[in-house]
Amino acid sequence: MNIGSFKSTNGQLLGSIATAHIDLPRLGLRPVESDSDKAPAFEIMALNVARRWVQIGALWEQTSNSSGEVFYQGRFDDPQPHRPGSSHAFPHRRRNRNLQRRMEPPAAPPREPRRQPSGTTRTPHHR
Repeated sequence: MNIGSFKSTNGQLLGSIATAHIDLPRLGLRPVESDSDKAPAFEIMALNVARRWVQIGALWEQTSNSSGEVFYQGRFDDPQPHRPGSSHAFPHRRRNRNLQRRMEPPAAPPREPRRQPSGTTRTPHHR
């Protein structure tokens, strides 16, 4: 499902994300400079209510095994903790990226132990 997009504006990647539970109209992708191969390629930054940029996630560069196409995969903070999801940014037109989200199914509630009906007792079997 498409949840947002980013485009290059004056050399910066700016965009937005919107779902049923969040609306982030001002986002930026800040490149990460690192020698570590485990470091993300971008930090996902959001403009908060105090008009400060805060990091809400990160994207790592990946390459498709089938096509060789480069895309970015990562996570961002979502106030819906029972439905975590991973995000993927794919090329769309020149220098633009669409952000898609794969939702993980909600976790099943824990199973309660089976109870014996009242008035019955369980006797162990002896051989």
